[in-house]
Amino acid sequence: MKDYIEERVLALAEYIVSTNSTVRAAAKRFKVSKSTVHKDVTERLQEISPSLAAQVKAVLDVNKAERHIRGGLATREKYNHIKEDE
Repeated sequence: MKDYIEERVLALAEYIVSTNSTVRAAAKRFKVSKSTVHKDVTERLQEISPSLAAQVKAVLDVNKAERHIRGGLATREKYNHIKEDE
């Protein structure tokens, strides 16, 4: 694995763990695709640091469990703005 990829993988993992970030937010912060973030933290990180990979997996599992709630809140907010404009 190339050095710059390994550095990106570790930086992404540390960012996700420290901020409880989503894959989407991490991708935006590091200016890479969501697919790249996902591959980095699920496959590549396992080879580099299994313990850090476990921490990232725990954060991502929580985010996955909560995503339907965030989606519902976003939809509610969207329709509240529409009502206010009328």
